[in-house]
Amino acid sequence: MDSIKSYLEEHKDRFVDELKELLKIPSISADANYKDDMLKAAEAVKQSLLDAGCDTAEVAPTPGHPVVYAEKIINKDLPTVLVYGHYDVQPPDPLDLWNSPPFEPVVQKTDIHPEGAIFARGACDDKGQMYMHVKAMEYMTKNDELPCNVKFMIEGEEEVGSEHLDWFIKENKEKLQNDVILISDTGMISKDTPSITTGLRGLSYVEVEVTGANRDLHSGLYGGAVANPLNVLSEMISKLTDDNNHISIPGFYDNVENLSDEERSKMAEAPFSIEEYKEKLDIRDVHGEEGYSTLERGSIRPTLDVNGMWGGYIGEGAKTVLPSKAYAKISMRLVPNQDHKEITELFTKHFESLAPDSVRVKVKPHHGGYPYVTPIDTIGYQAASAAYEETFGKTPIPQRSGGSIPIVSLFEKELDSKIILMGFGLDTDAIHSPNEHFGIWNYLKGIETIPWFYKHFTETSKK
Repeated sequence: MDSIKSYLEEHKDRFVDELKELLKIPSISADANYKDDMLKAAEAVKQSLLDAGCDTAEVAPTPGHPVVYAEKIINKDLPTVLVYGHYDVQPPDPLDLWNSPPFEPVVQKTDIHPEGAIFARGACDDKGQMYMHVKAMEYMTKNDELPCNVKFMIEGEEEVGSEHLDWFIKENKEKLQNDVILISDTGMISKDTPSITTGLRGLSYVEVEVTGANRDLHSGLYGGAVANPLNVLSEMISKLTDDNNHISIPGFYDNVENLSDEERSKMAEAPFSIEEYKEKLDIRDVHGEEGYSTLERGSIRPTLDVNGMWGGYIGEGAKTVLPSKAYAKISMRLVPNQDHKEITELFTKHFESLAPDSVRVKVKPHHGGYPYVTPIDTIGYQAASAAYEETFGKTPIPQRSGGSIPIVSLFEKELDSKIILMGFGLDTDAIHSPNEHFGIWNYLKGIETIPWFYKHFTETSKK
């Protein structure tokens, strides 16, 4: 492993250029217009895995977008690491808020990344972090440092709920057998403070539709006499939380895991400055559920947020109408013991009850996933911790994340494996937002750290 730093120094420009080429492909899984680009991205990932030293690689079809599967089996008596990632990305909208085109990657220096960061959709989530594993694989195979077997499962539907990954896993259960699953689709506290994600929130995502009259109406002739779906929808949404920002859906909190005071105290030990947090986001104050800190609100507590709302006339100038329909997309982040299917049912029943007789309401579930918590006493976690110690010179902090990777709990259920979440992104990387980026330092640090995980996991597994 002594050669990894020199290998990185020699090849870092190529590693950045290769990632930029992958980022140029607009692999937007949510939009059917990009189906060809999804296939192009899958083929590019497949070829990169073969170039990195995998013995076999394939673009495996599913009822939806394909999964890229690759492997290198050096000895069946050795442990096997299964790497998961995704090549699909979020839609780039709103385009006018990007400082550079989202699929024309550029490297720019920032205060946090003086060595430069790659700005593009998918730079951090998850092409950049997934590609760290490809380049770590390249280093290990080219330098005869691969200590165990490795399999890759890179999917194309994570950003739309991994709808067909369940199908793929069940169809390929034997092929996917492993001793640990390694994922880099999370972040760490800072460049100076490494951390390992030990928990993810679940997700319930729905779309609601409120319908009033059978057509758009003149707001002068009908305003005040006929329900305006946008007004009604706004009122209904406002009733989903109370004055303490507590979610008002009956039964919503019945199964919520409540952490002990001791666990909350340990969470509070993580370095965090509320003033820096507000400054980075350019907000005057924070906002959230009464009785919990900002760190707790963003990780161990459930949430309800409107992700989009539309209806009526939004073009240039004025058009005085009462819209016939109004829509909103709403996501609920869930914590351990909450079932996303049950929460979706509770939401639907409550939301429909809030509607006055003057409108009709429809709730359309999109996708969901279960929360996940991984223990810190496993061989996998200990190997990850030791890997960070090798490259950062300090022990990483275990930290729960506010994000969701819906398929993580599925992996443990179907493949009977523990999941290790080694993320190298930062909360300032603007994932899902305009100007998403990934620090070159973080990218290279991930490539440097991942091989150490393989080494420590293999050595510990032999004991």
